[in-house]
Amino acid sequence: MLHQIILGSTLMLASVVIAGLSFWFMEVALVRFRGFLAQAPHRPRLILMLCVISLWILAQITAGVWFWAVTFYGLGAFATLEESLYFSIVTYSTLGFGDVLLAQDWRILSGMAAANGLLNIGLLTAVLVEALAQVRRIQTEAIRESAGGRE
Repeated sequence: MLHQIILGSTLMLASVVIAGLSFWFMEVALVRFRGFLAQAPHRPRLILMLCVISLWILAQITAGVWFWAVTFYGLGAFATLEESLYFSIVTYSTLGFGDVLLAQDWRILSGMAAANGLLNIGLLTAVLVEALAQVRRIQTEAIRESAGGRE
């Protein structure tokens, strides 16, 4: 049991560090593209950012699922990578069908994978909201500056 907790905690920590680095990269990208985002027309740029950030979030979730799937497969918990991937998707998304289960030797990891997915989905939701708020802030500032301070 202790080895599962140590392994699961390590995987969760690694997942959060990877997400943190990814968030940092996105913050740098927002600063770099500030001038582009401030240019009119604003709504198409906001929609573009929504699409880009959504794809980034999808990539983050996909990476997290693959991270766990490769781990399960590497541990020999499942016979095929496809089965490991399916289990990871169902667990990470906290859907939990229960049609594919880990052996008793590894079942604590399934709960940790679900907790990791729940944590990451929450973090990614917060990042989506914050990133779009930043884009709107950039655009609102640009509108105020172009109006010469008049509101």
